[in-house]
Amino acid sequence: MHLIMSISEYHKLAGLPSPEHPLISLVNYSDVNYQYDRDEISLRSPYYTIALKHGVQGKMRYGHQAYDFDDGLMSFVAPGQVISVKAHYEEGSKPYGWLLLFHPDFLLKSALADTIKQYEFFSYRVNEALHLSEKEESAMIQLMKNIEAEYHHPIDAFSQNIILAQIEVLLNYAERFYQRQFITRKVSHHSLLSQVKKWLQDYFESDTAHRKGLPSVHDLAESLNMSPSYLSQFLKLHSGQNAQQHIQSYLIDKSKEKLAQPELSISEIAYDLGFEHSQSFSRLFKRMVEISPKEFREHLN
Repeated sequence: MHLIMSISEYHKLAGLPSPEHPLISLVNYSDVNYQYDRDEISLRSPYYTIALKHGVQGKMRYGHQAYDFDDGLMSFVAPGQVISVKAHYEEGSKPYGWLLLFHPDFLLKSALADTIKQYEFFSYRVNEALHLSEKEESAMIQLMKNIEAEYHHPIDAFSQNIILAQIEVLLNYAERFYQRQFITRKVSHHSLLSQVKKWLQDYFESDTAHRKGLPSVHDLAESLNMSPSYLSQFLKLHSGQNAQQHIQSYLIDKSKEKLAQPELSISEIAYDLGFEHSQSFSRLFKRMVEISPKEFREHLN
């Protein structure tokens, strides 16, 4: 794996001339020619990467899974994430597009330094990349061209703010287009909700909760081959509840079933559901049901 310490280092690895600014670069993807003698290259860098690519007929990899991409798409990579790409493409193929690289230090003293953390798609997996319609792609390309024009403009007191404003508009468009993708995603939300419910059923009806403790959003997302943030946003849009709320709601429903069994003590129920301490179970139950487990059981009787 290559640990890239600067944008200049990436330019060198990609066979590009030195960047015009140490903290930001806009790269024409057709100019990229990785100086590497292996088929696949893994990169980790300290900067943000926004990629708009076409004709990438090689593989992109996130973790241990590889994905084919041959149409227009955008991906967003945060500092410290590992991304793998196939460095050598099939003969005759010519990928093209844009790579926008910017270091967090470029955002210092700007509002975007804080608000960029709100854009959860920077933590999405490669297979959750943003697929663009022709109209959406045109809007994104225009923003890239605006950044390019300012990037090549002689630096003055306005340069950084103008580029930051364009980046912020681009991120807001990405947020909008992801909402559209959630709605038009090929896997229907009914199918995904069914998969979530089945996973929770299997988790609680086996002894998994007793052995491993409470289920996590990470475990649920892994089982569905999604990132936690993508899953939560998808569920929130279609059901009004994020992934953690789905887990807690199912847990409470399951606990109500168990409270109807008088032979089980509240402590036994808590441990069966994966809680380390019965007090934690009682607090969650009261917060969500507005009465304690003991009071709920008394009402049943």
